[in-house]
Amino acid sequence: MKTTILTLTATLLLGSAALAEPVKVGIAAEPYPPFASPDASGNWVGWEVDMIGAVCAAAELECEVTPVAWDGIIPALTSGQIDAIMASLSITEERLKTIDFSDKYYNTPTVIIGAKGDDFAATPEGLEGKIIGVQVSTVHQAYAQAHFADTAAEIKLYQTQDEANQDLVAGRIDATQADSIALDAFLASDSGACCDSKGAVADDPAILGLGVGVGLRKGDEELKAKFNAGIAKVVEDGTYEKVSAPYFASSIYGG
Repeated sequence: MKTTILTLTATLLLGSAALAEPVKVGIAAEPYPPFASPDASGNWVGWEVDMIGAVCAAAELECEVTPVAWDGIIPALTSGQIDAIMASLSITEERLKTIDFSDKYYNTPTVIIGAKGDDFAATPEGLEGKIIGVQVSTVHQAYAQAHFADTAAEIKLYQTQDEANQDLVAGRIDATQADSIALDAFLASDSGACCDSKGAVADDPAILGLGVGVGLRKGDEELKAKFNAGIAKVVEDGTYEKVSAPYFASSIYGG
């Protein structure tokens, strides 16, 4: 009887310890300013890193930022290596087949940029004969292949958006597509002086999604409810705008 009680007690203690473990929130290991990138000391900084801290605090969760290679971030979630994803992951029909999402925590347009003086529109006709660079395993890759493959000369894939940006600077591609905030940050940099925005692409919610949410494992309803509560709280109490103010001139929460 004593052995049974001790075993049960040990099991309960181990269960409590497991519940107390930090929630591992995955971000992309590749820099994606102004959302997340390592500083000179190797610490991850940026709007999304700050928002992880704000949402987790509001949800009363202890969270641990965990960098994961972008093209393996969903498998890392489904296999249990991380518990959530906050890495500008758009809520799409395709991804909802594999994982679940919280409510959105931002929603911004998708745009195309190219060299200054190269006058074209962010349309299939405007991109006819051009080489378009996009980051692999993103909604931008899926969108470009669905909407521009028939007219573009080539859709070139990159492991990071920064690599696509640098090839645009070097003239190896004619255009790149990404989130407007990420590309605005590039255009505001010294490297981005070469280029300007060609406008937003036509919306396609089936591909581009319904905003960016926290990626979660299917069935993890308790954690989903906590993230939803945390997102709602930071939006309602003004924390969202306080976190965003150093990064953006206007709200990126979206409609």
